[in-house]
Amino acid sequence: MSYVRKETIGDCVLYQADCREILPTLGKVDAVVTSPPYDNLREYGEGFSWDFKITADLINSVMDDGAVCVWIVGDQVKNGSETATSFEQAIYFKNIGLNLHDTMIYWKDAFPFPDKTRYSQVFEYMFVFSKGKPKTTNIIKTPTKAHNRVKKSSSQRNADGTTSKMEYEIGKDERNLENIWIYDVGYMKSAKDAYVFEHPAIFPEQLALDHINSWSKENETILDPFLGSGTTLVACAKLGRKGIGIELEPKYFDIACRRVEAAYKQGDLFIEPPKKPEQGRMI
Repeated sequence: MSYVRKETIGDCVLYQADCREILPTLGKVDAVVTSPPYDNLREYGEGFSWDFKITADLINSVMDDGAVCVWIVGDQVKNGSETATSFEQAIYFKNIGLNLHDTMIYWKDAFPFPDKTRYSQVFEYMFVFSKGKPKTTNIIKTPTKAHNRVKKSSSQRNADGTTSKMEYEIGKDERNLENIWIYDVGYMKSAKDAYVFEHPAIFPEQLALDHINSWSKENETILDPFLGSGTTLVACAKLGRKGIGIELEPKYFDIACRRVEAAYKQGDLFIEPPKKPEQGRMI
């Protein structure tokens, strides 16, 4: 196995290495939660490069039956138009045998200075791939609006234009949350420690907590092959999962180790579900 450093912190193992060298040495994992260095939207270190297809094949090879891979990506604007790299990646994952279980949106409750020729970019995709049927689905619930709870019956429109009684149970106090998740992002919002923001592209700790809660159980193993500042393993430490993280850049690896150590020292954990979109909401 080729790696520069290996650190074991609690139930998490962190490698400073190229994930293409570490992934073939791993056993099966129960879930993958990661945000790859897509479309060169951030600089991750001198001379950095990666091969998406090789990495995707390796990720697929370590996923256990029923495992889920949460792939958080966006698209670069190049020569005046979006690259659509995210869609190309999603199709490739399907072509190598994974199911596209859910297409979700990570809505950032903040945005950079807007482009003059297009609407402000405030979201990234969260593609949820699964190897077969997901073995764990702890779907986050949200209160059902009162006027929907009191109905005695309801109908649905069929493909041929006729109507029939709803197949699912109605009148419940709760229902599944929408697949658009809103998080506050930016300095001291995505994370609570200033040193974390030395990494150029962290995603919110709450996002990692929500996905790991949704697609895994306690003591299962979660992989992040592009660990970055360590957000996925911070969530593993707080939720009682085993974590494997791989990060090539030494300064980000150091940040990740520091964050995971701190997470294991925190005694309490409050998990707040993502905000839901409001009808007609403008940012």
